[in-house]
Amino acid sequence: MADIFHQEWFGLVVGYLLGSIPFGLLLTRIGGAGDIRAIGSGNIGATNVLRTGRKGLAAATLLLDAAKGAVAVLAMQHFNPPLQGPVLAAALGALLGHCFPVWLRFRGGKGVATMLGVMLALWWPSGLVFAAVWLAMLAVTRISSAGGMAGAVSAPLTAAYAFGPVRPTAAIALLAALVVFQHRANIGRLLRGEEPRVGSKDR
Repeated sequence: MADIFHQEWFGLVVGYLLGSIPFGLLLTRIGGAGDIRAIGSGNIGATNVLRTGRKGLAAATLLLDAAKGAVAVLAMQHFNPPLQGPVLAAALGALLGHCFPVWLRFRGGKGVATMLGVMLALWWPSGLVFAAVWLAMLAVTRISSAGGMAGAVSAPLTAAYAFGPVRPTAAIALLAALVVFQHRANIGRLLRGEEPRVGSKDR
């Protein structure tokens, strides 16, 4: 039975189940802010929760979305060496679960906070760079999507610097690519100069 904890498919399933917990939706409902999917972008992440005007709920969503990614990785690291297949599978599963939760008909979030939590657990220096780049870009542009994508893209770059073109770097690059893919509508608006600033009620 113990061998199951060393299987990549098991790491993927554990990560997916943890990642698919829709904290943004749950917190806004419990907090009396209604169904987050009915406002703004319809996204379940912290940026859309902020559009309810409930900063506390948005902060809690960000922290919990990051935490579920970190917990998925740390749970598999308890049974496996760091950066090994089952651990990387859990990281991928957590992000897939957040972006495509089966409970919400596969319509979830964009994965920035969850990827941050994953990176802090996988290799914390890269996670710190991720957070710094995200916050710096957000401070300069006041555009959440620009900050999130910049932070995500920084992760495989720092991993490549540390590990070279090996399996962990490729896995982290896949995570970053998924986050960028989830922002494809935002990219279109950025190119047209239509992407809203933080605090806007729009998308």
